[in-house]
Amino acid sequence: MNKESEKQSVKEEGMLIPSDDYLSAGTHIGTKRKSKKMMKFIYKVRPDGVAIFNIQKIDDRLRLVTEYLNKFKPDEILIVCKRDNGAKALKMLSLATGIKVITGRYTPGTMTNPNNSSFIEPKVVVITDTWYDKQALSDAFKSGAMIIALVNSNGLANNIDLMLPCNNRGKKSVPLIYWIIAREYAKAHKIPFEYSKENFI
Repeated sequence: MNKESEKQSVKEEGMLIPSDDYLSAGTHIGTKRKSKKMMKFIYKVRPDGVAIFNIQKIDDRLRLVTEYLNKFKPDEILIVCKRDNGAKALKMLSLATGIKVITGRYTPGTMTNPNNSSFIEPKVVVITDTWYDKQALSDAFKSGAMIIALVNSNGLANNIDLMLPCNNRGKKSVPLIYWIIAREYAKAHKIPFEYSKENFI
């Protein structure tokens, strides 16, 4: 199934990036499983059963996410990603914006135990995968932080304040999402930003 056969009718004007960039990165490709709360973001289901996200809705929700994050200082934000597909992207995002990130293993108690040597109190936490990052999600919820999460078509939305529907497992999709977040944050805070999408992959 090529990207041309998944072309959607979207309003390019005003979008954060061209729709073809989302298609090329596979940001719109979900899974064969679809949770009830994610159905409103799905454009169609392919013959093989794979859910395809509505690109316009991805872009609209991503704009909400970036506008919200832009209200906070770098040390008030924490982004977590246990999967390898987001490790480089988050390191680049942190380098470009100063936002705190945790890649790989998350230490339980980081946001809930003041005696923990790595204790931090972010006001907003971004979770890359609600299953892989479930310990961070649990701690963020207990801490009272605002929780934003990248959620796939089969994802659960429990304890999440703002969902970002997308392919959160793709090798290009996750870096693209975090490149956009970094770019928009840098723009809002007047931080020089000279990184390309490829720098985050």
